[in-house]
Amino acid sequence: MNKLHKWSWLFIAVTIFALVIATGCGNTNKTAQSDNKPPSAAGGAPLTIKVLDIGQGDAILIRTKDQVVLVDTGDVPTKEKLVSMLKSQGINSIDKLIITHPHADHLGGAEAIFDNFTVKQIYDSGQKTTSNVYKQYLTQIKKKNIPFTVVTAGMTIDLGNETVLKVLAPDKQLFTGTESDLNNNSIVTKLVYGEFSMLLTGDAEKESEERMLHNDAAGLKSTLLKSGHHGSKSSSSVAFLQAVKPEAALISLGANNDYHHPHPSTLKKYNENKIKVYRTDTDGTLTVTTDGKTYTITKER
Repeated sequence: MNKLHKWSWLFIAVTIFALVIATGCGNTNKTAQSDNKPPSAAGGAPLTIKVLDIGQGDAILIRTKDQVVLVDTGDVPTKEKLVSMLKSQGINSIDKLIITHPHADHLGGAEAIFDNFTVKQIYDSGQKTTSNVYKQYLTQIKKKNIPFTVVTAGMTIDLGNETVLKVLAPDKQLFTGTESDLNNNSIVTKLVYGEFSMLLTGDAEKESEERMLHNDAAGLKSTLLKSGHHGSKSSSSVAFLQAVKPEAALISLGANNDYHHPHPSTLKKYNENKIKVYRTDTDGTLTVTTDGKTYTITKER
């Protein structure tokens, strides 16, 4: 081999070695957060969660490759806005409707949902009230003969595409005698897809949080948190936040609401625990997109 060829092969060998080293030292961080472009799916269709901007209430749209799921329906005054939002997403049927508890700001849009979409299955906390909104809800379920399931802690709801909702609350023995039994008996679920998870808390307050901590504190750890009770001071206890360890909290609430949500003390706890805050009143609809490894949070405005 002449000298020219010898040096050419040496140059090629050094170049290949450098490329191997550079590839091995790439970024291995599996959790990413951004307000920009969602990640592309890796090994499957992405999971999308929208915390909808429907004023002082909750309505969370979950879309997997196989199913459309709606957690709560907002309040009565925003029911038409909710219908419009869902139709703009090309939705004409809902595979699973989950009502965390029968307060009007979570149940109020149900009648409009029944009137405009085919609802295939309902999951409920089993709590009853005497309100007209709740009576209309039951009437529609019976009229349309929609399958109805009362959920309790320990159950799992399959959303397809290896996505599940693990039910963490309420227990079979519902709370009685708390400041708000309806809130404390809210359905709480942990949405799991690959390495990503999001805790959906309804309006669960400190009594429910304490029970979940007692039942399985380690199982609460989640990538993201849907803030309990719209960021009220009655929820998001320090012990609960330290168990969940979320990277961000998403708060669903109305602008300038009468309840002074989110409470300054709750925002302070989020800040002290290095939890980034997103709010529908200032950020609009919040869209979480994940491929089961990384995720993004996109603001509507």
